[in-house]
Amino acid sequence: MKKRALISVSDKTGIVEFAKGLKEAGFEIISTGGTSKTLQDNGVDVIGISEITGFPEILDGRVKTLHPNVHAAVLAKHGDEGHRAQLAEHHIEPIQLVCVNLYPFQSTISKPDVTVEDAIENIDIGGPTMLRSSAKNHEYVTVIVDSEDYATVLAELKENGDVSKTTNRRLAAKVFRHTAAYDAVISEYMTELAEEENPESLTVTYELKQSLRYGENPHQKAAFYKKPLGSTFSIAEAKQLHGKELSYNNINDADAALQIVKEFKEPAAVAVKHMNPCGVGVGDTILEAFDKAYEADSTSIFGGIIALNREVDKATAEKLHEIFLEIIIAPGFSKEALDVLTSKKNLRLLTVNFQAAKKPERKLTSIEGGLLVQERDAFGLKDAEVKVATKREPTAEEWKALELGWKIVKHVKSNAIVICNDQMTLGVGAGQMNRVGAAKIALEQASERVAGSALASDAFFPMDDTVEAAAKAGVTAIIQPGGSKKDQDSIDKADEYGIAMVFTGVRHFKH
Repeated sequence: MKKRALISVSDKTGIVEFAKGLKEAGFEIISTGGTSKTLQDNGVDVIGISEITGFPEILDGRVKTLHPNVHAAVLAKHGDEGHRAQLAEHHIEPIQLVCVNLYPFQSTISKPDVTVEDAIENIDIGGPTMLRSSAKNHEYVTVIVDSEDYATVLAELKENGDVSKTTNRRLAAKVFRHTAAYDAVISEYMTELAEEENPESLTVTYELKQSLRYGENPHQKAAFYKKPLGSTFSIAEAKQLHGKELSYNNINDADAALQIVKEFKEPAAVAVKHMNPCGVGVGDTILEAFDKAYEADSTSIFGGIIALNREVDKATAEKLHEIFLEIIIAPGFSKEALDVLTSKKNLRLLTVNFQAAKKPERKLTSIEGGLLVQERDAFGLKDAEVKVATKREPTAEEWKALELGWKIVKHVKSNAIVICNDQMTLGVGAGQMNRVGAAKIALEQASERVAGSALASDAFFPMDDTVEAAAKAGVTAIIQPGGSKKDQDSIDKADEYGIAMVFTGVRHFKH
């Protein structure tokens, strides 16, 4: 039996060397279009696909391999007498190896000026069909979709004269993952184009970014995947300049810090522990902002993750260097700052493109046996219909504090309370089972600094006890969604203590 290989690739990396290796292993090469020209130009004899099909490539190349002479050649069971007889009857030679990669749909739609017509033309039809046919018949056919596998296949052919069944099965599994991912990207593009909000099935794909040493705990296995064409303003697209490998918890915390610092246009610094902010500060400079974030909670920041929305200069780096930190995230680091910070061997330094467009992405949360999908909480105070519910209106300084608290509280695990002034957080109560408990934690943390501060709550007050606790501690302004049946009790309590209370009509639960 002749040994035949069909090669048709868009990405021609390494293909000439691979084809020459196949020739040395005794294969005839069948090829199409541009691949055929590339191989012939580099001294590799090929059989044109039209010689196999007896039919020309038509419709600008849309139809060239969709033919029984191709698919029978790759789908035939070589050990089946009936299949061999049918191939002989129709003068079809079997194909033992298929090397195909697909039209560059993903890179095409990533171009800012791509048209729908260009995108559609880069949806491959014949390629996935050949790959799937070959992968289905992997007991008899070696199918390759990744140039990284060329060397393995050639090595086995040279050593054993054939490719092992184990390798064929591994390569076939990769093909089905590849075509599924390819179709998932197309599916997402077409679904967005058709403006479908909740399609009857959700197809998503992610690419392995790195294997992790472990998950939340050392006994849990884990890996980090990134979304193709996902947001470039993200930890998934961050560049690590220094430090040891990121862990599962590092990535989660870094993402939380980045999501919070995204809220600010003025210089801002965010410190995060266990996905909750422990200190947030703003200022005229990034050094001033960091000083405020540190002052907010100088204990919890130890071993934390810091995100800053301005380049780190030498003065800020020297302050950061004084503390044990896991990660520092920023748009960039000056040379002098890097000289200071890289003296700590394990400190991870990440840069993120803060100038990138904020591409809205849905939030996916896995549950046992399913997936929850929702829009991200991008609702800001400017989007809300804010009303002052009390007799007293906030002062200009209190409005700034309320706005700061409202930006932060939506990033705190519910039930959430944030105490702050107009420049920094003073206390954070996170993840409590009742709201007054969260308030007590935040107030206790704020301590004597609470006098004249603002309180932000992620949800309404079902009773007036939170208002009373805040008032007795010294809070002078409150921002909350409102909407409780007992709102009037809270309003009356606020009026009793002279507190200015603002209703937003918007809840910010985070679970």
